[in-house]
Amino acid sequence: MYHPKTHEFDDTMKTMFDRIDAVLEDRYGGTWKLRRNRPKRGETANPEADGLFNVGTFFTPGYGSRLGRGYLVEVILATDEGVPTRIQDEIEMLVRDLLLDYLSEYFPDRKLTVERDGSRYKIHGDLGLGSL
Repeated sequence: MYHPKTHEFDDTMKTMFDRIDAVLEDRYGGTWKLRRNRPKRGETANPEADGLFNVGTFFTPGYGSRLGRGYLVEVILATDEGVPTRIQDEIEMLVRDLLLDYLSEYFPDRKLTVERDGSRYKIHGDLGLGSL
């Protein structure tokens, strides 16, 4: 069971990542063939479930991380074709840049940032729920 503020935070995060998904689809959609079982962009009600990209986060308590707890950013390309490492890096950098732009818009009352944590980027900073 989650606190309503947790649901609100997660819903805002989902909205932000749906916007990032749209930017990625506009730029790279159609570049690689989708997996056989992957619906085309816009064929489902959830951008995570269709098109070339599935972008989002998952929470980590940050044990062993210099950045501590936060949300690791995951960028999945729904293709079986080989995507050059250079392009994968370019896509990750674009996601990082978009997050740095969007975090203050979607979470104006929080100090959040994005940094590399191991092999992924992590959103970290003010993740508290405030007064309950």
